[in-house]
Amino acid sequence: MAFTSVNPATDEQLAVYPTINRDQALAVLDRLDHAQQKWCNASFEKRSRCLLELAKQLRDNAEEGARLMALEMGKPLHEGRSEMEKCAWVCEYFAEKGTKFLAPQPFPTEAANSFVAFEPLGVILSIMPWNFPFWQVFRFAAPALMAGNTVMLKHAPNVTGCAQLMTRLVKDAGFPPDLFELLVAELDVVSDIIAQPQIKAVTLTGSTRAGRAVAETAGRHLKKVVLELGGSDPYLILADADLDLAANACVTSRLINSGQSCIAAKRFIVVAPIAAAFTQKVLELMNNKTFGDPMAGRFDIGPMARKDLRDELHHQVEESVAVGAKRLLGGTLPPGPGCYYPPTLLGDVPLNAPAFREELFGPVASIITAKDEADAIALANQSPYGLGAAVFTADRARGREIATKQLNVGACFVNSFVRSDPRLPFGGVKDSGYGRELSIFGIREFVNVKTIWID
Repeated sequence: MAFTSVNPATDEQLAVYPTINRDQALAVLDRLDHAQQKWCNASFEKRSRCLLELAKQLRDNAEEGARLMALEMGKPLHEGRSEMEKCAWVCEYFAEKGTKFLAPQPFPTEAANSFVAFEPLGVILSIMPWNFPFWQVFRFAAPALMAGNTVMLKHAPNVTGCAQLMTRLVKDAGFPPDLFELLVAELDVVSDIIAQPQIKAVTLTGSTRAGRAVAETAGRHLKKVVLELGGSDPYLILADADLDLAANACVTSRLINSGQSCIAAKRFIVVAPIAAAFTQKVLELMNNKTFGDPMAGRFDIGPMARKDLRDELHHQVEESVAVGAKRLLGGTLPPGPGCYYPPTLLGDVPLNAPAFREELFGPVASIITAKDEADAIALANQSPYGLGAAVFTADRARGREIATKQLNVGACFVNSFVRSDPRLPFGGVKDSGYGRELSIFGIREFVNVKTIWID
């Protein structure tokens, strides 16, 4: 068996990657397990030095990484460069903060000494998606390695070239051998790997369906799981909002990575008195966005990663229009090769439309009109997802109240668009998953929180 990588801009085959069988995968797992038994005894200083060198390697190889992302999944080159820089940042962040985050924490009791220690778990299986090929990996791997774990990476088949570059950069950074290994294997092998005693936990970023499947397998074997799944992020535009600010933030968020982001703004929920003015501003902004081959010039949007993903998105758009949504911009399949989909804006989206009920993973924005603020909040929460949300209002205190207490999501931004940041925890609720990445909470997901009592 083999994975084939295809350029989504041209439909041309890039490479074929042979997969490994169960026995070969178990051999990789054994190496990771043996390496972890030594790595867990390495000093924080040594781990930090390796992470700092990895940050340097990521910056030094930013052009190669951006080029691979453009070729394998269609990311515009300028966005690929930014992704490589963000990966360097997360490595530097945990190199600097990891020792403090994992230092023993005293808890006074009647004991002579009582405290909590944080020990690495062991080998962590990481199942990652194609949309942010480097960032999704390093936002988990940097804290996991700093904590003394080792990483088995099962990456999306269409970005295997990116995954191979990652493994090279980790080795070039001076990490000991067998701390970070790639698993190029079919799903049945992956399921079998989860069951192995050497695997201590699993982290997955991907669809809700994939998350349920992995959680079910891991649950049977009592393995801890962190899941970052889909999202249908609502952005609330209240009557006193700065419409230029709101429209720019909504469009920027919706079209990042050609709209292929779990935390992209997907549902623009605007109160009725300003709905027409807001819609016009969004329409003008989206109409000025360009799309094309990222290797052929600077475009705002590249192709979607695969044809099946584009076809599914178009089907959701067509279904939404069929039940009453208005096609204000785009929404048609362009001729020629490649997996392109134009910037698309749907207006007056009804609650029974896929554009409201489902996650649309591509450059399609949905405008929903709410009667008032209370209705906007209710519409925002009327979703199985709970990853991110944003509120736009001139009243910061009111925005803080809505963000803190009234929106059922893992992250809520006021007068800005949702994004991940190494300094803040990242994750969702409901069908968007559970557990957290990044910040002190992320590095402590994959450690044993051990109580120590000394009389």
